[in-house]
Amino acid sequence: MRVHVKLFATLRHFAPSAAIGLPFEIDLAEGAAVADLIHHLSLPAEEAKMVYVNARARPEDWRLEPGDEIGIFPLIGGG
Repeated sequence: MRVHVKLFATLRHFAPSAAIGLPFEIDLAEGAAVADLIHHLSLPAEEAKMVYVNARARPEDWRLEPGDEIGIFPLIGGG
């Protein structure tokens, strides 16, 4: 199945060929979960702190569907 992924902030360097600000497509096995996507992208699990699927925060065990749009964010600090 094909999903659309957008990496934010410091996670962008894990997809150097992706256009800045635009999602890129990834093919995953049917029934793949958020954790499978993180592994597929070789993202350190401790760096992928927030995951949104179709604009809703989802846990790592959330099952993805074809066409889902996923945003992955690192821990973001501020003051």
